Amino acid sequence: MVAGPVMIDFESTRLTAEDRELLAHPAVGAVILFSRNYESPAALRELVAAIRAARSNPILITVDQEGGRVQRFREGFTRLPAMAALGEAYEEDSAHGLRLAELCGWVLARELREHDVDLSFAPVVDLDFGASEVIGDRAFHDDPDVVFRLARALVSGMHAGGMAATAKHFPGHGSVTLDSHVDCPVEERELDDLRQWDMIPFMRLARMELPSIMMAHVVYSAVDSLPASFSGRWIQDILRHELDFGGAVIADDLCMAGAAVIGSPADRARAALEAGCDLLPVCNDRAAAVAVIDAVGNGDFPAIRRRLERLLGGEPADQCNNVAATWTRARQMIAQLSN
Repeated sequence: MVAGPVMIDFESTRLTAEDRELLAHPAVGAVILFSRNYESPAALRELVAAIRAARSNPILITVDQEGGRVQRFREGFTRLPAMAALGEAYEEDSAHGLRLAELCGWVLARELREHDVDLSFAPVVDLDFGASEVIGDRAFHDDPDVVFRLARALVSGMHAGGMAATAKHFPGHGSVTLDSHVDCPVEERELDDLRQWDMIPFMRLARMELPSIMMAHVVYSAVDSLPASFSGRWIQDILRHELDFGGAVIADDLCMAGAAVIGSPADRARAALEAGCDLLPVCNDRAAAVAVIDAVGNGDFPAIRRRLERLLGGEPADQCNNVAATWTRARQMIAQLSN
């Protein structure tokens, strides 16, 4: 079973002695890979094997492989389109757009699972209000119903490919202009307005037993003075109780500027856990990762471990008789969409 709630990263394509030491800590339950960790499919398999060999129990290996400008593994992988391209395809022919979304999810998952990567943090289900550059074409559409339909199709494809899905960034990042990587955005709309727009894809996906949701480092001032990743009001009251969400709740990267308002990395980790987050990514700052690991310590987190267990990769559940033919056709259709 997955050990603890901390997610760490690495600097290169090879593990260092310090990397192996941190991987062995019981607070660490996941790793996230970036473009700097990738040089070829073969090297990726070696790195993943080394990560797993450094553990005595399972570890969740993740990546941001959304498509478009957020795709960490490129050479040797299918170039996936930005999700906005699927929204455009849906407008032209809704059935074709949904099929493309399902195929994108399937190819995304199959390729990562062939390299023993468990999870891609996808799909983005924020609405594209034209305000947020950091979201932009990562979003499917500005219509919450269209976003839900395309996200549901992509999630279905990922599931068929042996992978869980993560809807992000709850309760919605698409209407704020500031980038939470470098600032702490504030959204002033009322909760009822958010429920009628931004939250609709999340609410509908939650009813389908979605396995995980990633929070936004955004302050929704009409609801709470804290960013959503650190808000018991958002996570416990609204997401868990009102929406009856039983999957894993993932904080956005604790090293982003949107999280810095909480205090030190250790303070952020404690606040996120207290609010109800199950997974704490600590990226691009090894000192912060060590501080968070020390803050979490050797505690036992049985409920968190059960929810994270559901995110480990599985075997593809392909329903077609000729996987090779489907694979070829899917990549051809995706290539046409990306051009």
